[in-house]
Amino acid sequence: MMNTSDRLKIRNNLLEIRQRIEAAAQKSCNTTKDIVLIAVTKTIDTDRMKLLVNEGSIDFGENKVQELMSKYDSFGEDIRWHLIGHLQTNKVKYVIGKTELIHSVDSLNLLREIDKRAHKLGIVQKVLLQVNVSGEATKYGFKTSDIEDVIELSKEMQSVLVKGLMTMAPNYKNPEETRPVFRDLKSLFDNLSKKHFGMEYLSMGMTNDFEVAIEEGANMIRLGTAIFR
Repeated sequence: MMNTSDRLKIRNNLLEIRQRIEAAAQKSCNTTKDIVLIAVTKTIDTDRMKLLVNEGSIDFGENKVQELMSKYDSFGEDIRWHLIGHLQTNKVKYVIGKTELIHSVDSLNLLREIDKRAHKLGIVQKVLLQVNVSGEATKYGFKTSDIEDVIELSKEMQSVLVKGLMTMAPNYKNPEETRPVFRDLKSLFDNLSKKHFGMEYLSMGMTNDFEVAIEEGANMIRLGTAIFR
């Protein structure tokens, strides 16, 4: 059980984050209501998650399939689950129909597996394509030059819908250094949006750099430490 001090700390963290989101949004073309705050709940217990629900948060992001599944039944249908971590093809079957959005589609094989599993359930699964903008060998994701071809291939699939792009910027101490990465992805997103109907979400920005991401056009940010520290 949470004590009063812990509850107050999370509430204050959330208030501060919302103020920072609003300030960053004023520097971009977004408004605060356009930005989806995804609470990253890796290793976070359900009591603390329920406190966020009481504070108006309904979007939760999990890195691991097993942890998402262990928490899924503790919440009602008003919660939107996001799978934000690397997804192996053999675990797709566990999250189809339970996730609002899979952010981390990083290969054609994974996209095809999602389509196959969703088709069996008679649903359409919404996904984001993960883009390795920085080209780091340690990060998953498509090359920027491959994205349009992947979107075209996705149109041949009946049960998967590409709703946007996601990236993870390098972990720089100075968040300003992430700006070119976010700017490049926003440029790609804008160009694709002119050609492909349904491009809606640009998921980029974490605890260390979310303000820069918003300033560069993010409308989904993924925060864990900033909320629960």
